[in-house]
Amino acid sequence: MKRDAWIAALLLLLAATAPARALASATIVNDPQGFNGIPWGAPLAGRPDLVLAQSMDRVQGYDLKQGPPPLGQAKVESLRLFVIDGKFGRVTIRYRGSQTHAQVLAYLESAFGPVERAPGSMVRGLNQQFNWRGPETEVNLTFEAKGERGYLFIESRTLSPRFNDFLSDTGSGY
Repeated sequence: MKRDAWIAALLLLLAATAPARALASATIVNDPQGFNGIPWGAPLAGRPDLVLAQSMDRVQGYDLKQGPPPLGQAKVESLRLFVIDGKFGRVTIRYRGSQTHAQVLAYLESAFGPVERAPGSMVRGLNQQFNWRGPETEVNLTFEAKGERGYLFIESRTLSPRFNDFLSDTGSGY
C-alpha cells in the first residue's frame, strides 16, 4: 500500500508542476495555397519587394523591404519568408504581448476558421498552441505566456518536411 501511495503522490506532484498547455486545432476553411499572394513552391530570388536576410546551403530567408505587414489589427515584430532548394515553403512571424496575441488569434480565426476546442479544454495557459490544417497549408501558432512571446509558422505541407530534414542534418535553427 505504501508503494501505491508513493506513486499517487509522485503523479500528483508531476501534474502540479507540469506547465499548463492549451491546445486547439481546426481544418482550414479556405486554404490560401501560399502566403500574401505568393504560391507555395514559387521562387523568391529577384523579387523587387524582398531582400535576402539569411542564407544557408539549401535555405534562404527573405524579409519584405517595407517591413512586416500587420495581421489584421496586430502589429508584428518580424516576418520572414523561407525557401528551400529555391522553392517558397514557410513563413515565420514573431510578436510580443498578450493583446497582440489576442489580435493575431482573432485574425487567424477570421482567415482560416475557428479553432475547435474540446469540452473542458483551456484557452489560457503557460503555453498555448493553435493549429489549422488544410490540403496544402498548415498554420501553427504558439504563445508563451511567460515572456509574452508569440511564434507563427505558415507553411506548405509538402515542402515543410524538407526544412525539418535540413535542420536535423545541419543542427542549426532559425
